Amino acid sequence: MEISGKVLKILALQTGEGKNGTWKKQQFILDTGGQFGNKVCFMVWGDKIDEFQIKEGEQLTVAFDVESREYNERWYTDVKAWKVSRANQTQQTSAPSNTDFPSIEDIPAENAEEDLPF
Repeated sequence: MEISGKVLKILALQTGEGKNGTWKKQQFILDTGGQFGNKVCFMVWGDKIDEFQIKEGEQLTVAFDVESREYNERWYTDVKAWKVSRANQTQQTSAPSNTDFPSIEDIPAENAEEDLPF
């Protein structure tokens, strides 16, 4: 799944020790700009924290997985980001620029009628 929005806040880095060694995670608050001011708290684990280099105020598109787990008869849900794209990166790949196509002025008028297939 993907969601887009503006990073409102970066929460403190959390670290700890688990059965597989040291871990670290960081949470971010994303404002999706919905009608009711929808905010989503997503987290980034391990080396992806340094790789993504998320900053407050950025427009991002976040690809994530949602995972729930039970502990002491209570359920907890995590929104784990696995890919982050900046707004300017997604625009470049999703929409071709005007320079990719010739304008009508670039087509010679003298040959325009001769090249028509009908």
